[in-house]
Amino acid sequence: MSGRVILFNKPFGVLSQFTDKGTQGSPRPTLSRFIDEKGFYPAGRLDRDSEGLMVLTDHGPLQARISNPKYKLEKTYLVQVEGTLDDVALAALRAGVTLNDGPTRPAKADLVDPPEDLWPRDPPVRFRKSVPDTWLHITISEGRNRQVRRMTAHVGLPTLRLIRLQVGDWRLNQLSPGAWRFASATGS
Repeated sequence: MSGRVILFNKPFGVLSQFTDKGTQGSPRPTLSRFIDEKGFYPAGRLDRDSEGLMVLTDHGPLQARISNPKYKLEKTYLVQVEGTLDDVALAALRAGVTLNDGPTRPAKADLVDPPEDLWPRDPPVRFRKSVPDTWLHITISEGRNRQVRRMTAHVGLPTLRLIRLQVGDWRLNQLSPGAWRFASATGS
């Protein structure tokens, strides 16, 4: 498949679009603050309060293939949740949970050590000294609105921080928040 691809590390608080169509008083930060290449469009969305990898392309069919749930393109997230992940919650995530818009596909979910080299978030995550937090990797093959957050909440673990690490074969790697680079249309 042809077309050019940009990989972007979207910072917390940035809209995953080039213009702010909201009705709020002051404009919110958008992709145009970071990317000045013409003709590129996001292939999928990432919530304003989520961080990490966004794939943008100038090729409509590639954009549709990345975004369309029928292709079941996997997306992997690093997730910090409030609480302690137990075997029951982990099994539920792996089997798929039933949300208000229906059952999710099974997810790949694994407990991971807290990342040592993760950039600080601005503003910082709110911590409660009396409640532990847990880090996990979750990979899903669909992309419902706020799906990972809703899945972790469903098993009693509210998401504190959500960072997308991978979309298909495209990886965030060491891309700093707000930085972008060109990539192969087949992933890298």
